[in-house]
Amino acid sequence: MTIQILPDDVISQIAAGEVVERPASVVKELIENALDAGATHLHIEVVAGGQKRIRISDDGAGILSDEVILALTRHATSKLRSATDLQHLRTLGFRGEALSSIAAVSHTMLITRHRDESVGTQIRIEGGHIVNEKPIGAPAGTVLTIENLFYNTPARLKFLKSETTEKRNINAIVMNYAMAYPTVRFVLVHDGREIFRSGGSGQLADVVVKVLGLDYFKEMIEVEGEERIRETGDSITVTGFVSQPSLHRKDRTRIILFVNGRVVQDSGLTYAVTQAYHNLLDKGRNPYAVLMISVPTDFVDVNVHPTKAEVRFQNTNVVFSAVQRAVRQGVIGFSQSERHSHYAAHEVSTTGSAWALPYDRNRQMDMEMPLDELAHAGTIHTGDDIQDIPEGIGRPEKPRTLPLLRVVGQIGAAYIVAEGPAGLYLIDQHAAHTRVLYQELTELLGQQEQMPQRQIESQTIDVTTNEAKILEKHLEILEKLGFVLEAFGVSTFLIRGIPAILKTGDITQHVWSLLEILAEKSSSPLQDRLLIHIAAQAAVKAGQLLNEDDMKSLVRKLERCPDPLSSPNGQATLIHMSADQLQRQFMRGNN
Repeated sequence: MTIQILPDDVISQIAAGEVVERPASVVKELIENALDAGATHLHIEVVAGGQKRIRISDDGAGILSDEVILALTRHATSKLRSATDLQHLRTLGFRGEALSSIAAVSHTMLITRHRDESVGTQIRIEGGHIVNEKPIGAPAGTVLTIENLFYNTPARLKFLKSETTEKRNINAIVMNYAMAYPTVRFVLVHDGREIFRSGGSGQLADVVVKVLGLDYFKEMIEVEGEERIRETGDSITVTGFVSQPSLHRKDRTRIILFVNGRVVQDSGLTYAVTQAYHNLLDKGRNPYAVLMISVPTDFVDVNVHPTKAEVRFQNTNVVFSAVQRAVRQGVIGFSQSERHSHYAAHEVSTTGSAWALPYDRNRQMDMEMPLDELAHAGTIHTGDDIQDIPEGIGRPEKPRTLPLLRVVGQIGAAYIVAEGPAGLYLIDQHAAHTRVLYQELTELLGQQEQMPQRQIESQTIDVTTNEAKILEKHLEILEKLGFVLEAFGVSTFLIRGIPAILKTGDITQHVWSLLEILAEKSSSPLQDRLLIHIAAQAAVKAGQLLNEDDMKSLVRKLERCPDPLSSPNGQATLIHMSADQLQRQFMRGNN
């Protein structure tokens, strides 16, 4: 074929494909325009996951009547004038492509009135062509209604995800910008039902509570740090919230980063956050984080990707260091203050603290026993163990599988220190408690048909069609384990109850975790896998301070578990060092 210049409408549709990938892209671009216009209140209404209609209203500056048509033209913008302005961008948008791209692939209605004018303008565009324009009475600000998105690009329409997935993407966009701009009030409505509302108080904490939930926010730590850029003397500031080590998840989707008010995807900065938890989280676990990173405008290039989701820094190492240092200082500082207040409150003496391990050099060493033999030692009568003597008539205590241990203290808010006749024991509190709870839950289900439930205020969860089929297939076993779910529409479920043992954590997140287990292929019995998960969720976490009574109670129960040396998912519960090993470590073998 001969070379030809493409028609304008084809050029517009191609360009739109770079900017508008899905309904959430439309929401993102229009929110950014509203924020750049100084809006303090945004109302986002979505129908059918955005494919049928998206309407965004704002109270920003509005568009001058003689610039409305120009605003719908490609590469028309009020935010920069020359290439050098790209080095000092203070706005979210700058390319002048959003409105024209959206209008090219939808039926668009724009109603706007500039705050300095008395009359507004209404204009309707179909597939990039203006079909109607007239003056109209309207409040200051802008209302954009996008209907029939991708009606003229069937290839793009065909690749849209399910309605539930598109809703979830839109939710994430709105909630992220609500956190980035806590002074702005956001309201999100799906199919006539309000999903999210932020108050615009100006406090990030208020929005984080709305996004993550109060239970999760209670386990967050406030972060504040500053790093100096040596070459220029300017500063990089990092503020926000990160989770305590006790709150974590399998993926990194809850690490949300903002650079100069812009939501960004940066694997390097995400890694900086996870590295700040080095030795505080198990391998494969990741924290929650909402961090605002502020850098000089000429230190960051936002003109990297059409969606503006990626950025490039002049010196990545400096930003990496600032984020890692701020998060690490926040987490360590919190742990130290908690530990100090805990031990001060309980008046623990130096010899009984988690940092002092009393050792009697005159103790006889003839009671050592290899660790692999401890779990099969049977009942050990120590003479002073009153738990071996049942009170009144009843079944006797379970056989002891560990020797009687004396709790000494706690290290790093994660490990219990104990001593016994065979030496020193370091007990992983989370793994040990998971083993104990799993054993108790297994025995409970052997005695009754279902686990105790906790009734809750009904919450909804939107799932895909395949996920809905999985849940429907396993509703019976879920109810047996304490989860009460009811189908509510094609792909929505009502959560009416959860196991009584789950007293903390996000309820919908519990169900999402169950879905992962239900969907995975495994030869292990499904009920066992679900019980292990419930036990792990209910168990005390690493980073959680325990008082002396809690530690003693946990150790007493572990001593009588059938398999005390590992958690039900295979993690070691304790490390044993014999008295002989301790002597060799301190080179006392020849003394």
